[in-house]
Amino acid sequence: MAWISFDIFRTLGFNDTTQLKPEQIFKYKDDISSAEWVLYPEYWQLNALIYGLKAKVFPSQASYLLGHNKIEMSRAFEMVAPANIPQTEIRANTPSNAEELWELMLLPFVAKLPKASQGSGVWLINNRADWAAYLARTDILYVQEYLPIDRDIRVVIIGDQVVSAYWRLQSDQGFYNNVAKGGIIDQSPVPTQAINLALNLATSLEIDHGGFDIAMVGDQPYVFEFNRLFGNQGIEGGNQRIRDAIIDYLQRKEQPIGPHFPEAPRHRRRRLRRVA
Repeated sequence: MAWISFDIFRTLGFNDTTQLKPEQIFKYKDDISSAEWVLYPEYWQLNALIYGLKAKVFPSQASYLLGHNKIEMSRAFEMVAPANIPQTEIRANTPSNAEELWELMLLPFVAKLPKASQGSGVWLINNRADWAAYLARTDILYVQEYLPIDRDIRVVIIGDQVVSAYWRLQSDQGFYNNVAKGGIIDQSPVPTQAINLALNLATSLEIDHGGFDIAMVGDQPYVFEFNRLFGNQGIEGGNQRIRDAIIDYLQRKEQPIGPHFPEAPRHRRRRLRRVA
């Protein structure tokens, strides 16, 4: 058996791949431990797979850990690319911290929940009432400066390559560029600065599956976040393009090619099977 998948929808059509439900992790642990790759486990499975079964997991452990919490993500971004993140402030939600941030941030500013996606859990703070509503919803204060933009860029990276890069224009309701919130996809050329920033972050932080959200202010790119699980609406070729990129990357990881690695024949692929 070559690969194990815990997400049939993202690995539909993969050859030599056994499809399991997440709750079957303990029943099939011998198969999992002998698999070359374990694909798309749920977050709660990660430690058991990596530390308990010594499994090779895709997406990478870093993709899971950093993608799970925006605060940890922002801190990692600031460590490797401090000039490319908006002003970001993180505090415990106490009255004194809330007042300090209110005095510090220029209006309007952005407030976020640490765990959210598709544009949810993000607010534009224009006044005290907005700030009070946000304070009532979180234990951690996570705020960023508001950048003067009406669009951003989604750069999709799988493995060590960019598979797609496109603009997302602001939705009719304003502020949000997320497609899930009404943002509009624009396939106009994307600045190389944005692509290079996404590649640098992915390489430095060992993220091998992510959709990076990047804004351009003049010629300067700023990263907001990345999503470990991203939609395919703006990717030319859609799911098939993503699947081909994953297969290519994982096969190259199985069989490294280069001056110190003679080329080896590829594994013979069997048909997809699904475990009931």
